Amino acid sequence: MATTLISKHPTGPAKTATGFPHVISITSGKGGVGKTNVSANLAYLLASMGKRVVLLDADLGLANVDVILGLTPQKNIFHLFHENAKLDDILFPTPYGFHILPATSGVSDMLELDTGQKLELLESMDTLENRIDYLLVDTGAGINDNVLYFNLAVQERILVLTPEPTSLTDAYALIKVLKAQHGVERFRVVVNMAKSMAAAKEVYLKLHMACDQFLSGISLDLLGVLPHDPNVRASVIRQQPFTSVYPESPASMALAGVARRINAWKAPTQLDGNIKFFWKKLLFQD
Repeated sequence: MATTLISKHPTGPAKTATGFPHVISITSGKGGVGKTNVSANLAYLLASMGKRVVLLDADLGLANVDVILGLTPQKNIFHLFHENAKLDDILFPTPYGFHILPATSGVSDMLELDTGQKLELLESMDTLENRIDYLLVDTGAGINDNVLYFNLAVQERILVLTPEPTSLTDAYALIKVLKAQHGVERFRVVVNMAKSMAAAKEVYLKLHMACDQFLSGISLDLLGVLPHDPNVRASVIRQQPFTSVYPESPASMALAGVARRINAWKAPTQLDGNIKFFWKKLLFQD
């Protein structure tokens, strides 16, 4: 099991032993596809590989990373904006070897960040930038401003979808907006809750064909397929990661393969790999 400690290094570049941190969004065109569960379990698996991982709950007004994990943080990003909390006051260690930056639920003024709030985030993240290997960003669903902001700021985007037709059309809509309005062209795809490998490949190919036909230049790589697995629902009820509770289950084995592929990605060596730049990109989207 990886250490949960993220040590402080107040000076020096935002560089890990192998390069700058990976900053990755886990996103979706619609809710109900298991995006947050995938995010939390990826965080657990990467931490189990000895990586220093922070999971940011970027569904700022409808947060549920803490619910998925059965945690009760006392502070969240709301307190950063409204109660002068520091990032280390908010950063919450989980029993699973990684930390979360929790958001809040039912607070309407968190649904869209203004420029001042982005600046606060930028300044606070300076303390984190050289202390982690992975920042995973669990975005909200859909194409609202916050979802677009976070997907624009990261290095890699993992798009979670299911074989349902609405999931496919909404995933395409998110890709279309990011491509047409912001020039984003590279996406990784995880098909979740697949009843068969054939069904998963069919939905991926449909999305790939639509992008090829209507959105030239899109790179759409199939990162993994997670089968429908009753153990996933059982773990959600237990409020624990399914990869921790049922490590030999089909979904766990499949997601472990996804985590290994992510861990094999070459570490960023450019400035846009650092966390400060992640927040600067958010700030200057206005």
